[in-house]
Amino acid sequence: MTLGTVLAALADPHRRRVVAELAEAEEDVEHTCSSFALKVTKSTATHHFRVLGESGLIQLTDYGNRKGVLLRRVEIDRQFPGLLALLVAERNGL
Repeated sequence: MTLGTVLAALADPHRRRVVAELAEAEEDVEHTCSSFALKVTKSTATHHFRVLGESGLIQLTDYGNRKGVLLRRVEIDRQFPGLLALLVAERNGL
């Protein structure tokens, strides 16, 4: 996980929204890609989740007919302290 790849992944508002929603959750519970209701095509959503996974922000688990999404909170907080709080604040308009 490097600063450049993380910033590139977070440059898109849809991807920032996904990470902020995961960060807002009180517990790190695995979500499905469809649980985010992104207003984009399925192929575009797939692209967004692939970029987030490749950047190291999320862990994707393939279950065949669906993918599980889990925020890599510990790693993000260790390498980029305060980043998740900034994303949540942006999402909440603070």
